[in-house]
Amino acid sequence: MGDRTLFIPPHVGDNVLPNLPFFHRLLRYAQRKPSPIVVRDLVAGVEKTYHHLVSDVLAFRKVLERSLNHEARRDLISDKEVYIGLLAPGGYEYTVGFIAILAIGAAVVPMAAAVPAEEASYFLLKARCVALVASTASENTAQSVVRFMGESKGVHIPCISPIASHFRPTLLPSDEATISSGPVPDMNAAALVIFTSGTTGPPKGAVQRRSYISGNGEADADYYQITDKDTVLHVLPVHHASGVGLTFLPFLSAGACIEFRSGSFDAAWTWERWRQGGLTFFSGVPTIYMRMMRYYEENIANQAPEVRDQYIAGARQIRVMLCGTSALPGPVQEFWHQIRNKPILTRYGATEFGAVIKTELDSDGTPQNSVGRVAEAVSLKLTDEGQILVKCPYMFSKYLFDERATADAHDAEGYFKTGDIARREGKYYFILGRAAIDIIKSGGYKISALDIEREILSLDYVSEVMVVGVEDEEFGQRVAATISLKQDQKTTRKSLTIAELREDLRSRMAGYKMPTILRVVQGELPKSGTGKVQKKILGPQFFPPNYRGLPEVQVWSRENKAKL
Repeated sequence: MGDRTLFIPPHVGDNVLPNLPFFHRLLRYAQRKPSPIVVRDLVAGVEKTYHHLVSDVLAFRKVLERSLNHEARRDLISDKEVYIGLLAPGGYEYTVGFIAILAIGAAVVPMAAAVPAEEASYFLLKARCVALVASTASENTAQSVVRFMGESKGVHIPCISPIASHFRPTLLPSDEATISSGPVPDMNAAALVIFTSGTTGPPKGAVQRRSYISGNGEADADYYQITDKDTVLHVLPVHHASGVGLTFLPFLSAGACIEFRSGSFDAAWTWERWRQGGLTFFSGVPTIYMRMMRYYEENIANQAPEVRDQYIAGARQIRVMLCGTSALPGPVQEFWHQIRNKPILTRYGATEFGAVIKTELDSDGTPQNSVGRVAEAVSLKLTDEGQILVKCPYMFSKYLFDERATADAHDAEGYFKTGDIARREGKYYFILGRAAIDIIKSGGYKISALDIEREILSLDYVSEVMVVGVEDEEFGQRVAATISLKQDQKTTRKSLTIAELREDLRSRMAGYKMPTILRVVQGELPKSGTGKVQKKILGPQFFPPNYRGLPEVQVWSRENKAKL
């Protein structure tokens, strides 16, 4: 005899949520008395509980479902793959839109709030999205996107915006919301699409399963001991893996509060917010922590002790600070360790598989520059060249409509080929960089650009550095450094030559690792939306084929020491 649900009508309705672990948790938090705060949206000026969230998700899901064409609704009933775009900055509307798309049975395709129409069109067409959902702040952009698609591509999809206009005018009584008694939907079905950065070609859409939404969220919540008493300040992009998988889903899974501050990052504002207190969790990228450090040194360090101590107390009140996307430079980590009396926790992961190497909460035994140990339930190994190969429960299911790219991303044993090079000391891992970018082959040596960057950053006059390999007939590649000098009052150096740099590095590294090409730039190095220095783009810009003829580029040689 088959499952009882084969013989009875399906349990669906306007107030019925899918029978999935993620929705079980949300409904439990919504029905608590009182219901805890789920989102504090500082830009929109709203604070909402889990009760509000479930009420508004159900209301918006109803509107969204009615906006879809017959074919899309039929595919949803059959639990076939359906993709819906989400255009919104991090905030309450984003949260409602994201969860409503999941609640309808579709997969979320989040995009940057300020995405150009042509780029958004690429994402929507690549995912074959049946609709676009947008927030109040992104309504005009969304209208431009669907207009562009219709006029230039001949593709017409509904645009449902703004999300907030479809919220319930009054709260749905929490006991009127329920969970379906029907079968658990396919946990392998698509739930989320995160597009990769696309530095080696057009962005690829990495598809995460429904099991990722609850499983990865619960795993991170357990690992970092997130509870309903926690509040995270969310300043990361909500269309990238960290902004969704680390500072969004785990906090929803734990019944915690997400305080969104969308828009460009502001170090001064963030220090003031920390000073106010009430935060227990913060996640950033190296660029954010470097800017925060620089702001402290230039604007806070010289204030009266009682004022300075308020900022320090605010930073120390944050129980966990995380850093992802790339390793945190040693001098920056040391600064924060002194400020907080404990380190910022690092991790290693990627869009396709989340964080698979993590620093423990009690990280006193973690060696300097290590990203931690292999996380639970992860199978990880290094090739002879040091490339990280990964299998884990929360791996992506595929690249959107690209079987060849999906197959090529794995080895013969089914491990995902990360393209990242690492070394292991005992149980601890150290990231050496991207095989295609950060491993420089010079004069028969394989050199880690990240190792060189760490040593250069330890020089007290260096603000930022990027090290790349530049093609060379004699050596194969030369080590080239782009450096931004500090502008603060403590630093007297206003210029730098390649000879001076090499002399200062002489006691820190072997001669074959030292840069032989130098370019000094003003201000910050350009970065991507996630705060990454994109070497594949900037390397050729700073060191083009004719770099020897550029007055800004210095070249060192044994004969004349330095050619300026």
